[in-house]
Amino acid sequence: MRFQDAARDARAVVYAGIQADPLVARVAALLVDASPAERWMARAVMNGERTDAGTWRRIFPTVFPEGASASAGAEELLAGSLEVANRGEAARSQYRGAIVEELTARLLASRPSAGVAGPVKRERRVLFDGVPAEIHPYDVTVESPDRPEVYDCKWGSRGINADVLNQLDDARSHAADEEISVRVAIVVFDARRSCQIRLDRSTANRSGTRLVALEDMNDLRETRR
Repeated sequence: MRFQDAARDARAVVYAGIQADPLVARVAALLVDASPAERWMARAVMNGERTDAGTWRRIFPTVFPEGASASAGAEELLAGSLEVANRGEAARSQYRGAIVEELTARLLASRPSAGVAGPVKRERRVLFDGVPAEIHPYDVTVESPDRPEVYDCKWGSRGINADVLNQLDDARSHAADEEISVRVAIVVFDARRSCQIRLDRSTANRSGTRLVALEDMNDLRETRR
C-alpha cells in the first residue's frame, strides 16, 4: 500500500485555487474551535438562502443572545460564512466542500502529538500492487506506515453515494489483503440522522466505513486505538 499525489488535471488545478483561497482557511480555522451551535449556524448560512447578518442573529439566539454580545469567534464565523454564501451557487458549492476538507485535516492534525502517526495530507490516491488505481483521490489521508487513514468529505448527506462508499471499502479491503489495517471514514457536515437515512438506502458495502457527521466532528481529534 502506498500513497500518491492526485493527477494535475484541469479540475484539480481549478479546485486547488479554491483550496488556496484564504477564505477557506479562515472559515475552517474558526470551525475547529466552534461550538456545536456555531457549526450549525455556519452550515445554515453557507447554504446561501439568506445573506442578511441580522436575520441570522435572530435565527440563532443561543449563538447571538439578545441583549448580550456574541463571542468574537461567532461574529467572525458569521462574517466568513456570509462571504461563502455570496460567492454564487457554483462557486459556493466548491468552497463548502473545500472548507469541510480543510476542517477535517485540521482536526486530525490537532490530535495529541502521540496520536498522529503520520502526516495529514490532501488529495491523495491510495495504490495497491496488482490493483487498478482509483481515478479520484481521497480528500484527506493520515499516512502512517502502521495505521493509515483515508477520509472522503462531503458538505451534505446528498453527497453520500455508492461510488464514494465503494471506493472507501475498496481501500479497506485491499489493505486487508496486504495485512494492513486502514481506518476509512466519510465525513459529512450534516446531521447524523440525515446521513444515516441516506446510508440505509444504499446497497454499497459500508460495514467497515465510519460515519463522522456534523455532531461528531470533534471525534476526529481522538487518537486512533
